[in-house]
Amino acid sequence: MKCIFCSIVAGKAPATVVRSWPDVIAIRPLNPVTAGHLLVIPHRHVADVGEAPDVSGYTMAAAADLTAELRAANIITRKGVAATQTQFHLHLHVVPRAEGDALLLPWTPMQVGNSC
Repeated sequence: MKCIFCSIVAGKAPATVVRSWPDVIAIRPLNPVTAGHLLVIPHRHVADVGEAPDVSGYTMAAAADLTAELRAANIITRKGVAATQTQFHLHLHVVPRAEGDALLLPWTPMQVGNSC
């Protein structure tokens, strides 16, 4: 099976690249959950965040670079089917947040009744 993210990185599949670093790109997802939602994708194919810590590290650094420009954001990734991973090429979601945006995550204090 072909990897869509490898195809995007290779320039063989369409995507709107909004930022790039030597080994990482940031693109707009097809179905953003908030305005400004981006996917941060390493050039190197690794299945998930646990496969190659060095790749995960420089991919996270790129995501952190993007969030530095935001007032509030979530950075989200998944590892494995049980964690709802559907694309098996490491990618991080940078999700800008705003007070009252109504995007609830499953572990938010409003849903579980506690906070850290």
